[in-house]
Amino acid sequence: MSWDDEIVVRDVTNAGLVVSDRINRDVAAQTDLEEALEASRYTSHPYSTHPREWPPLVEVMDTWELPPVLIERYNAAGGEGTALCGVFPEIHRAWASVDNSLFLWRFDKWDGQCPEYSGEEQAICAVGLAKSKPGVFVEAVQYLLVLATPVEGVCCCGRGDGTDPYEEVSLQLLPEYAIPSDGVTMTCITCTDKGRIFLAGRDGHIYEMHYTTGSGWNKRCRKVCLTVGLGSVISRWIVPHVLKFGAIDPIVEMVVDNERHILYVRTEDMKLQVFVLGPKGDGPLKKVAEEKNLINQKDAHYGGRQSTGSRPSNRSAKPSIICISPLSTLESKWLHLVAVLSDGRRMYLSTAPSSGNSGAVGGLSGFNNSHHKPNCLKVVTTRPSPPLGITGGLAFGALSLSSRTPNEDLALKVESAYYSAGALFLSDSSSPTMSSLLIVIRDASTQSSASAGLGTTARTSRALRESVSSLPVEGRMLYVADVLPSLDMAATVQSLYSELEFSGFESSGESSEKASGKLLARGDLSTQHILPRRRIVVFSTMGMMEVVFNRPVDILRRLLESNSPRSLLEDFFNRFGAGEAAAMCLLLAAKIVQTENLISNIVSEKAAEAFEDPRVVGMPQLDGSSAFSNTRTAAGGFSMGQVVQEAEPIFSGAHEGLCLCSSRLLLPVWELPFMVMKGGLDTSNAMSEDGIVACRLSSGPMQVLENKIRALEKFLRSRRNQRRGLYGCVAGLGDLTGSILYGTGSDLGAGDQSMVRNLFGAYTRSIETGDGRTSNKRPRLPYSPAELAAMEVRAMECIRQLLLRSAEALFLLQLLCQNHVTRLIQSFDVNLRQELVQLTFHQLVCSEEGDRLATRLISSLMEYYTGPDGRGTVDDISARLREGCPSYYKESDYKFYLAVEFLERAAVTSDDEEKENLAREAFNFLSKVPESADLRTVCKRFEDLRFYEAVVRLPLQKAQALDPAGDAFNEQLDAGIREHALAQLQQCYEIITSALRSLKGEASQREFGFPVRPAQSSLNQASRDKYIRQIVQLGVQSSDRVFHEYLYRTMIDLGLENELLEYGGPDLVPFLQNAGRESSQEVRAVSGVTSTRSREGLTGAPIPSKQTKYFDLLARYYVLKRQHVLAAHVLLRLAERRSTDAGDVPTLEQRRHYLSNAVLQAKNTSNSGGLIGSARGAFDNGLLDLLEGKLAVLRFQIKIKEDLEAIASRLESPQVTSESAQNESCSESNLNADTDFANTVREKARDLSLDLKSITQLYNEYAVPFELWEICLEMLYFANYSGDADSSIARETWARLIDQALSKGGIAEACLVLKRVGSHIYPGEGVVLPLDLLCLHLEKAALERLASGVESVGDEDVVRALLAACKGATEPVLNTYEQLLSNGAILPSPNLRLRFLRSVLVALREWAMSVFAQRMGTSATGASLILGGTFSLGQTTVVNRGVRDKITNAANRYMTEVRRLALPQSQTEAVYRGFRELEESLISPLSFELY
Repeated sequence: MSWDDEIVVRDVTNAGLVVSDRINRDVAAQTDLEEALEASRYTSHPYSTHPREWPPLVEVMDTWELPPVLIERYNAAGGEGTALCGVFPEIHRAWASVDNSLFLWRFDKWDGQCPEYSGEEQAICAVGLAKSKPGVFVEAVQYLLVLATPVEGVCCCGRGDGTDPYEEVSLQLLPEYAIPSDGVTMTCITCTDKGRIFLAGRDGHIYEMHYTTGSGWNKRCRKVCLTVGLGSVISRWIVPHVLKFGAIDPIVEMVVDNERHILYVRTEDMKLQVFVLGPKGDGPLKKVAEEKNLINQKDAHYGGRQSTGSRPSNRSAKPSIICISPLSTLESKWLHLVAVLSDGRRMYLSTAPSSGNSGAVGGLSGFNNSHHKPNCLKVVTTRPSPPLGITGGLAFGALSLSSRTPNEDLALKVESAYYSAGALFLSDSSSPTMSSLLIVIRDASTQSSASAGLGTTARTSRALRESVSSLPVEGRMLYVADVLPSLDMAATVQSLYSELEFSGFESSGESSEKASGKLLARGDLSTQHILPRRRIVVFSTMGMMEVVFNRPVDILRRLLESNSPRSLLEDFFNRFGAGEAAAMCLLLAAKIVQTENLISNIVSEKAAEAFEDPRVVGMPQLDGSSAFSNTRTAAGGFSMGQVVQEAEPIFSGAHEGLCLCSSRLLLPVWELPFMVMKGGLDTSNAMSEDGIVACRLSSGPMQVLENKIRALEKFLRSRRNQRRGLYGCVAGLGDLTGSILYGTGSDLGAGDQSMVRNLFGAYTRSIETGDGRTSNKRPRLPYSPAELAAMEVRAMECIRQLLLRSAEALFLLQLLCQNHVTRLIQSFDVNLRQELVQLTFHQLVCSEEGDRLATRLISSLMEYYTGPDGRGTVDDISARLREGCPSYYKESDYKFYLAVEFLERAAVTSDDEEKENLAREAFNFLSKVPESADLRTVCKRFEDLRFYEAVVRLPLQKAQALDPAGDAFNEQLDAGIREHALAQLQQCYEIITSALRSLKGEASQREFGFPVRPAQSSLNQASRDKYIRQIVQLGVQSSDRVFHEYLYRTMIDLGLENELLEYGGPDLVPFLQNAGRESSQEVRAVSGVTSTRSREGLTGAPIPSKQTKYFDLLARYYVLKRQHVLAAHVLLRLAERRSTDAGDVPTLEQRRHYLSNAVLQAKNTSNSGGLIGSARGAFDNGLLDLLEGKLAVLRFQIKIKEDLEAIASRLESPQVTSESAQNESCSESNLNADTDFANTVREKARDLSLDLKSITQLYNEYAVPFELWEICLEMLYFANYSGDADSSIARETWARLIDQALSKGGIAEACLVLKRVGSHIYPGEGVVLPLDLLCLHLEKAALERLASGVESVGDEDVVRALLAACKGATEPVLNTYEQLLSNGAILPSPNLRLRFLRSVLVALREWAMSVFAQRMGTSATGASLILGGTFSLGQTTVVNRGVRDKITNAANRYMTEVRRLALPQSQTEAVYRGFRELEESLISPLSFELY
């Protein structure tokens, strides 16, 4: 959060903690009345008097004589008529009745009007005022005046003029709303706030007057007796004067508790009755308790202990109950009624079976309990009567006995009394000369001590101590009533305090004037900033007078106005405490106290000087400083057994006063949400879409509170700027040490330092001994006086910033209210609205979350103003925001919304050039304040305008502003800090990549909470590609390497590989290398010739599949840049990669594809410019050999895998299984063995798929165990196997291969295998291809199979297979046959030798044919076709003479060999003739001519 230079987030947050603590302490100091009464029983002085030298606590503000017409009528009646009087504070009217006439006039100011009502002949016996029920009368009728006579009761309606509700009241008789009295004289009338009207009869019953809008047979008004019984009916109608079921006890007083919905009744015989009106006050009347002998009850709850300080009462006369009054829930949750006795005592009663607040000492826990159900009435405690003879300044308990005779009783003689909101008014007639008005109110100085906790015990600080004042009254006091505050004032107070649980508003349905008056019960100290002075009007036989109560701040104001001696001011500070007195000085200095007239500048200046005077407010000091002196013994040494207390700073009364004043101003809003939800809550109190969010407070109360807070902050700022007092001096100059405030010690001039020393005093860090000497071994204090002063001023400066921030928050809320906040919030989602209604004012002022939501609200407000149907321009609303709440709406915000305005204009213009110019102007504004802009929505607008330069550059600028120091990748910082910084950067980068996704057409999901706009679909593919290239190029131009990595990853995910490879920056290769590897080693640019072994060591590391694509791209990049060597190495790495996940293993075909491409790149290295000279050629050849070898081994592996899979499939085939089952000799164990073997083969095949195997592994672990002899021979040939001494391995392998082929398909299969394998490995130099073994083995097998008739074998099959294995080379084959024929031991059988000779004849013919074919330019087969398969004389001319000689000699020799065979001529003749024909054809003379 970045606020302006005057408001620092850390300072405001710290000050918020101080204010919260102060509020909690203030609330805790508000004790329940029951607890205060209990604590006062243990104090010696429950009453106090006001200092005589001070201005009076109560004084008569004004007096009025009774209206002349009233006096005239009363005198005309001779003083013997029925006369009643009273006051209706709700309409600011006093009333009096003389016989049948009622007079009504305004008591607060005489306007010359006193209308008289005399509609009936009967005398008026009771008068009441009731609120009219809604829906019965017209709206102008707000109150009903109810008159009762012995004959009937009648209603009169009162109308106001609509402007001033108290200016004019007119009475109009309502004849349809009259009820007969039925012979019952009504004694009193009381009304509830619900509009219910109760009448008390002299017969002891309670009646209710019902009125409706009925017509016809339905009466509009009727009377209902609520307490009627059978006895009362008989006594009243049958024998009213003869039969008496009991003495009648008339009701003399009824009072209603509108908070608890209880009706209390007092009878003439001092019997108290309790009736409940239902849970909401509109239910039937139900009697729950009745007590008669309450005066004789002891304090049952406290064991009957007598209260301290009570005087012996008059034993001759039993005291009576003068009046009863309900106690508000603000005063007590457990005491419900107070009864005032004629001797001045007060009985506090409860309707609960047990009282007590469960030890909740002044905290909120005692206030939170729900109202109990009344079921009894009992005395909880009794308060002693106040002392007699109070004048202006009587000490505790003193009595004024002047004008009293010794025989007179010292007890009070109370004629009438009145109790309201903690104040008691007694009309005392104990003096024979003049009656007096005793006023008992709570002593405010005890509240200050309880709040500050000045060393007193908890019980003493909570004890109720009241101040007693006395005023002389001419005549007898008849009636007392509160003067209610004005409607505007009451509405403001009720709006501010209605949500506080301890304010008493939450359960009351009373008018705002009455409810706000009850707030006085909290005491003057906590309300004098918002409530005016308390006023009462006293109605006596001689006239009326208005009495006002001077609050402590009023007394201080009078002291300052009157230039009183300084001792009085010091006494005031001592009595209330330096903190409370300093708070009152602030109220006067800032002129925020609620007064009837303006505070003069002189008083304001004197109050400011007192607030800054260290002689009365004190100086900051160390708590525990006395501990140093306490550790010393009398002899001046140390007492080593004592623990030295650590010194803690204690600030002066000025700081405490500022905390008190600030916390009391902020109390109504501090811990409460500033938004409320109206409707839209489901059964689980969860937010729904239908709810309406609105401000909890209206603009009027917030304006009042803002003005007071701004006035206080302005005063502090002015004193700082003027360098007045401790705060102004230190805050204006800077701290002496340079570590706390704005400047350093070097910034102070010599004069300034001298002034500071004079202000702080010549303190020293050393502590003096008792004799005044200074010890050099004293412990040094942790802070000097100057440092303590600077710390205090720093704390006060934080509170000043908090006040300024709070005022700006209130201004912002008012502005939102004025612009229909409900409409502004309507577009918010459910979660955001939930956050709003849960955010407290404290959080709005002091937290990051509050600043974020305030920004969101301002954004919605600006959208409303600058939208298409808005109410103005950005400059219009910005001027108000910048003036009223600059910490919420900064200069950067102004530029941001100017840019938004340009974007709005650009969106509606059709001119492309103008649209681009407007977009660029918006971009220029936002470039100045990138860190404060909400780029998510702004960049969306730039996207719509196709201005992608802003879409790229603005987020990158914001990212740079958010992390200028590079904390996201600073390994020395905490991981949480780095993760937070990285998350902020990614939010900025995501804006750019979101634009790429939108252009790519893959933004199907919601981005940043906004749905994908269909506008992008109108772009053709060419335009999309153009804008994608623009974004990529702009992004690559940035120096932010972190963003480059983010951009590259996004492009890969979106399939923009071609654009990435084409426009990627110079860091693309390191990115692809680092992203595609896990180890720190990686193939980099080749700087020289490296060995094949080192290159090979870099391969084979595990690579996850998600990183494979990076290697693929790296290889493509190298190919594109013609760096073939690097591309080959990357492809080799891909081919050999391993994976830790079985499902992520590349197939062998994929590996073969990578190796094939790698071989291709290695072959192209000759065209590469990566290496030069002979070194390049050597390196290229080595790399190519390596890759080709790996590719060949991979082919072996693929072939082995395929063969193993074929074996397993054959074993698992149903046909093989059924054949095995049909075989009777096959046992179950053999079937299981086949199954196990098939599983083993499958497992080996799967193992081959995991990674590349070496040729050694393939040979020893796979080929040999599974008898894959053909592959074994190929691998031996590939490995350049030189053989052992006797070539036993190769010969054995060939023998096994031939035997395997013979077992499978006989000679034909064996010949096919020989042709296939031999052609691959020839020439084998007689090692890998043992022709002698193959020839002997096959010829023997052929002869045996032919002789046994197993297989029909041709004479030429074996020899032609050998020739094919030797790739047509006849000489090696002939040499092999000749070698075998020459060894008689090998061929002892004549038949076998004859078969060998037939094969030799075939070979010689093939030899001659091949030579002829070479000469003819055709193949041997073609030559055979030309020659017809046999040689003629003419054809011999084409035979080479040297070859002819060899063939001729061989033919001649083998003819001889044929003749030597011990076989019949019939078997050998064909062979012999073949050799002879071959010889004859070769010795023809024509052959020499051609050669």
